[in-house]
Amino acid sequence: MKFKNLKYSFVMVSLFSATASMAQHQFVSTPPEVSPMPMKPEMTEIWEPEVKVIIPAKILGNAPSDAIILFDGKNLDQWVSKKDANKPAAWKIVDKDYMEIVPGSGDIQTKMAFGDCQLHLEWSAADVVLDGGQARGNSGVFFQNRYELQILDSYNNRTYSNGQAGSIYKDHAPLVNAVKTPLEWNIYDVIYTAPRFKADGKIDAPARITVFLNGVLIQNNVTINGLTLYIGLHNYPSPHGDDVISLQDHGSKNQFRNIWIRKL
Repeated sequence: MKFKNLKYSFVMVSLFSATASMAQHQFVSTPPEVSPMPMKPEMTEIWEPEVKVIIPAKILGNAPSDAIILFDGKNLDQWVSKKDANKPAAWKIVDKDYMEIVPGSGDIQTKMAFGDCQLHLEWSAADVVLDGGQARGNSGVFFQNRYELQILDSYNNRTYSNGQAGSIYKDHAPLVNAVKTPLEWNIYDVIYTAPRFKADGKIDAPARITVFLNGVLIQNNVTINGLTLYIGLHNYPSPHGDDVISLQDHGSKNQFRNIWIRKL
């Protein structure tokens, strides 16, 4: 009985091997009736995952349903002092509409940390023009607390190109100057891609940014060359993850309103 089972097993293995060998050597020598074969519409349709539904704002520029409201004129609950994150932001709210820098009070920063994001921010320079160049309506928004998108009253105000409004400060000049007068509101719409770092801490992919100012493209997916520095070349000295967004107190009474963000 054992011998018969062994013989049966040997035969089955032989047949399987022969079949596998024949399969490996099979080939098609007859072309199809139509070559190349016609595509069907469903062959290129992707159904899953289904695209998430959000509700866009009724008024263009207002926050969509999935946005995080950073400031809507009511309070500064989403912000703290950059000098001491345990203290509230010291800027003031005016007419329950906008916040204004209190010169000398220091920068403010978000309580939440962000990486890749879409940011909407409306800003206005100080109403009274007191100076020129970099001293006129100077502020800035820092992504991941490191990379500055410059805010400046660049309306009829000459300064170095990579330091005017819309510049990635001391890095990239804006494509055009689309700044409005100090008595009007300017609008930033930003797509920011955070840098990626290798396991050894070296830069893998630098940060990138696209900026619209008042509906005009001024930074077209440019590479941010590193940490914003006033003196010296920009670089990536150390790896980091998500971090806060900060607004700069540069001694001018700049104003901000309607700030919202979407994590990407």
